[in-house]
Amino acid sequence: MAEPKKPGGDEPGKGRPGDGGGQTVLEREPKLHKPRLYKVLLHNDDYTTMEFVVWVLQMVFQKDQDEAMALMLAVHQTGRGVAGVFTKDIADSKCDQVMELAEANSMPLLCTTEPD
Repeated sequence: MAEPKKPGGDEPGKGRPGDGGGQTVLEREPKLHKPRLYKVLLHNDDYTTMEFVVWVLQMVFQKDQDEAMALMLAVHQTGRGVAGVFTKDIADSKCDQVMELAEANSMPLLCTTEPD
């Protein structure tokens, strides 16, 4: 005579309630991605003084005198230049600082951001 089947049976994956069904759950390490970087660009115009651009590069981007002068000349000659590369929030914040300083000093300096 055959034995009666037990509840849950001996079928694979069909265990007793609360035993996980005989399945193993693997935990995976989360994949971390580096945040996307953005360039902060200064644009040349015919009215913003070179001294003001150098001052902005020193105040907002912590450039030394030589770096600021070289970048200001590059912006003047090519039409625009990269003041720095940052994560989106920092790039936006730096751009806002430049635009506020320009407005407060009646300068039409344009500063923008774009993906690197």
